[in-house]
Amino acid sequence: MERLNLNQLLTLRIMLEERNLSRAADKLFLTQSAISKQLSQLRSYFNDPLLIREGNVYWLSVKAEMLLPKLQRILSDIDSLTETSEFRPHDCRRQFRFASTDYVAQFIFPAIAKRLTYEAPLVDVAYELMKPEWMGQLGKLHLDFVCLSNPTLSENVHSVPLGGDRSVCVMADNHPLAAVDSLTLDGLLDYPFVLINSGGDKDRFFDGLLEAQKLSRRVALEVPFFSASFEIVAGGDFLLIVSEHVAIKAQQRYAVTYRPLPMPTHNNCYQLCWHAIHHKDEAHAWMRNLIAEEISGALASPYN
Repeated sequence: MERLNLNQLLTLRIMLEERNLSRAADKLFLTQSAISKQLSQLRSYFNDPLLIREGNVYWLSVKAEMLLPKLQRILSDIDSLTETSEFRPHDCRRQFRFASTDYVAQFIFPAIAKRLTYEAPLVDVAYELMKPEWMGQLGKLHLDFVCLSNPTLSENVHSVPLGGDRSVCVMADNHPLAAVDSLTLDGLLDYPFVLINSGGDKDRFFDGLLEAQKLSRRVALEVPFFSASFEIVAGGDFLLIVSEHVAIKAQQRYAVTYRPLPMPTHNNCYQLCWHAIHHKDEAHAWMRNLIAEEISGALASPYN
């Protein structure tokens, strides 16, 4: 016998604990001959008698006395590999890394932080501005969650839908188009646009529709942040295309309003994504459910 397997370790532990081959056989659901054969193999492996019979009593050899507590620890450790302790958010000490846009950081994440204060006060979160190329590197980067609209899911990436809405046109409260009941394409193209150039596809669909009609718009300013774009739009004649739930939040804090676009609406489908390395993690599952609840609740048309 070149090496021991798990069944032989278990058999040896039971034999040494019971100090009786018949009782050990019964406990292991083995025949007397089968357990005697295993004892013979174990004696050969350890080069020791292990159990020494004297009348109706078995004595443990000195080596067997030394082996028994080691066997008990080893097998207990093996059993513990499949044990799971009950997850308690309030006791969880962990940092999660979450990537999305500055819009989520500004308008939605404060609600997530508030819930964590009460439900999981020892949990820390590192928030990062999402870069589209990160979607294919979630496992390598060890990002716990990313939130994007219409993401292209790579291999081993899981996701949950958060909701959907349409794209709309944001303008200043005193913008000439704010007084118009229905926007027209020609009317939109009379004004310069602000483009948000980070965190995913915001309004590429609009340029595609224009190109199909051999038209184009003037993008006067490109900025990486939603907050900067709202400030710019509120202070001039610029236009901005964003999702409707973003526009709803923006008009609560900035001097802006919004109108439906005069063309087929682009559907934004938001998803919370994570890599398969985190999928079975109980703490991760609890945290992603919390994030999904808050983001879904903030969308204009959350999924049921």
